Amino acid sequence: MSKTITVHKFGGSCLRDISDLNRIAEVIQYWPGQSVIVVSALWGTTDRLMRASHEPRYASRLVNDLSRQHLRFAPGIIESENGKVFSSVLKGIEQALEELSCNSSDWRASNRLLAAGERLSALVVAHRLQEFGIQAHPVGAEDISLKLKGSNRAPVVDLESSMNKLDRNALYGTPVITGWFGEGSDGELALLGRGGSDHTATSIAHLIDADRVILWKDVDGVLPLNPRWGIQSSPIPYLGYGEAIELARLDTPVLHPATVEPLRSVGIPLEIRGIHRTKAATIIGPDLHQTRRVKAIGCLPNIIRIRARAPSLESQNEQLGRVLIEFAQENIPCWNLDSTPGEITWVVSQHDIGKASSIVATHFSTPEKEEYGVMFSLVGNKLPEDSESALIDEIQSLLEVEVISETDHAIRLLSKNKEILSMLEILADCLNLSIES
Repeated sequence: MSKTITVHKFGGSCLRDISDLNRIAEVIQYWPGQSVIVVSALWGTTDRLMRASHEPRYASRLVNDLSRQHLRFAPGIIESENGKVFSSVLKGIEQALEELSCNSSDWRASNRLLAAGERLSALVVAHRLQEFGIQAHPVGAEDISLKLKGSNRAPVVDLESSMNKLDRNALYGTPVITGWFGEGSDGELALLGRGGSDHTATSIAHLIDADRVILWKDVDGVLPLNPRWGIQSSPIPYLGYGEAIELARLDTPVLHPATVEPLRSVGIPLEIRGIHRTKAATIIGPDLHQTRRVKAIGCLPNIIRIRARAPSLESQNEQLGRVLIEFAQENIPCWNLDSTPGEITWVVSQHDIGKASSIVATHFSTPEKEEYGVMFSLVGNKLPEDSESALIDEIQSLLEVEVISETDHAIRLLSKNKEILSMLEILADCLNLSIES
């Protein structure tokens, strides 16, 4: 019988001090089956490297500071089998800074600099695990041929190319893999975007057919309401993949949509655990329809509806396709699209309105713009038709909202009201999502 495989991802919030490393070692030491670990940089390291990439001439102390910081986590690493690699990474930081001081637009040097945080972290974590008697070893993502879709900055891992190229022989024992980067389509080092290390972890899980993925966080799980609004709520026990992606797109700081996608097609469950908890607070898996209720509220302030008119249906369809392609090229999310003969409306975020309006104006007559204070998404597997109608009627009796879409996983609402907190409090009370403070 083959061992179960668990992919553990530890982010910077779980890598603040030596006690966090000890906790990670305790977790891995007693975890059943094989553990595959993906790590982010130590807390604060990436921010420092980013600042240095913009001002390399003033980063002379950075290498010494990073060396001391990481040696506090792993004081014996210089004398260990990974000592030469550790020194080599620090030397690479110096070289990248020298190259950037001569050419600030050298993105290859910038990427090598930024990736150094994950490289150092993998070395430090592997060293501490070894001290606990665990057969751990650091692994660079690009060294095992983890391919990304794109160059320089890539949106996602190229699962198809990686499946063919991945060096599985390097994943023996307890590999500690660098998150956030890989080999770009041009063969150079490339970085992922926000949530990149989590996406690395779920992509690795997909590629090696792991049994589950655990994202270890400094929070207890996915909450039904973003904590920034100050409304207390308890973690959601279970989210379907579709529900999780919808919530991640709009509001939760814990998840990124790209994190969930690699698991969805193969049905690998994802768990969110607090680093000091023993049980999963939120499990994400197949969409189950036994319990049909609203589980969370996504909230996106400052929304604009763009309205354009077309002279003919043939022209309308052709130009609409071009607009959507250009939206995708500019990374403009379209939160809702409504096309009827002679008229099209798009719903976009206010910060995208300049580019979005310009694109629409290129293909249609001068567009009209209408401002809204907020878009809410009531996240949950589709309610029975009667229940959904009753729920919408109740909400509309309490708040001035317009339903713009109803999908299998969400009901999206628009409102011109800018009193978002008071509206959220009413919605949370109506849906029984908040808890008493």
